[in-house]
Amino acid sequence: MKIHEYQAKELLGKFGIAVPLGNVAATSRDAVNAARRILEDTGICSFAVKAQVHSGGRGKSGGIKIAGSIDEVRKYADEIIGMRLITEQTGRDGKIVNKVLVEQDLYYGDNKSAEEFYLSILTDRNKGCNLFMYSPEGGTDIEEIASKSPEMIHYEEIDPVKGLEASQTDNIAFNMGLTGRAYKEMISFLNSIYNAYINSDALLIEINPLIKISGGKLYAADAKINLDDNALFRHPEYLEMKDPAEEVAAEAEASKYNLSYIKLDGNIGCMVNGAGLAMATMDLIKLSGGSPANFLDVGGSASPRSVESGFRIILEDKDVKFVMVNIFGGIVRCDRIAHGITRAYKLMPDNDIPVIVRLKGTNASEGKEILDASGINILSVSTLQEASEIISSSF
Repeated sequence: MKIHEYQAKELLGKFGIAVPLGNVAATSRDAVNAARRILEDTGICSFAVKAQVHSGGRGKSGGIKIAGSIDEVRKYADEIIGMRLITEQTGRDGKIVNKVLVEQDLYYGDNKSAEEFYLSILTDRNKGCNLFMYSPEGGTDIEEIASKSPEMIHYEEIDPVKGLEASQTDNIAFNMGLTGRAYKEMISFLNSIYNAYINSDALLIEINPLIKISGGKLYAADAKINLDDNALFRHPEYLEMKDPAEEVAAEAEASKYNLSYIKLDGNIGCMVNGAGLAMATMDLIKLSGGSPANFLDVGGSASPRSVESGFRIILEDKDVKFVMVNIFGGIVRCDRIAHGITRAYKLMPDNDIPVIVRLKGTNASEGKEILDASGINILSVSTLQEASEIISSSF
């Protein structure tokens, strides 16, 4: 589960990590009030106004502005709230900005030359460890740095049993080029970040930039946190951070029926049972010249209702020109799949999208009989090779 920057900073603050003083605002009036509180508390009259959407690259797309006065805070909040922010990560449709974070400008006054670093921690599934990834160079161009100067990106593997060791925090601080107070600050910062990562059941914590202001104090100037959905039962309070406006409508609808659905940019809808088979089916579509419009795993115990819902979600995607159903019946019977498909198809009488169906396993023959008698535009196949040939001839 992704959360907004302001929520990430609130969470980090609970673990003793220094973050800029700020407040979230849904209107320009709230933004002005937030700026006035910062001015009263710090005396700082320079503010960052930051669009709150689940995307990086906001600054390059006009989603982050530095305001030198309360009036500018009002002006920028009016410009950003309600805008459709398009970044490299949002796709061509962009995202509507509903809130902004107004916070103190950490680069104000003596801190104009503040140093920027990059720091993140995530799980390395291949090596079975937690991994600090960091760089003495941070900021908006970190992707370019990683591409052009990979030697500037460092890694520290953390044994999840042993935890973060002193020698490792020393190594990171040294590679960051820190000395004196900043060195000690980094040691403390790393321990706090690791503590936050473990105890919040996060999949990713990314601080970019992590900045060092005058005097060696470290701040998380920006923060991104992804939480593990499977661990939310341990953190029911985190569910309040979920923002339905940030979810793709079809994905939110699919979650109601416990369907694993992800919207993609292609034109061939996919319905499969089992994540591995789903990935293989998507590969088949790509190799055959098509492009998958979604990932949809109906699961091993799908009911006709959940199948019907999943198929309806596929058909409602205006980009879908073809549907590929690839089911290996085990616990989920092929006749259940067939009933769900026919119900969904008949609820959309104007639909004439062709459907390739491959049913194998439990009750496959019964499922085929149901589909054959349905009157649906079905292209029944027995092998993946047949499916590939149909896709290749169609695109």
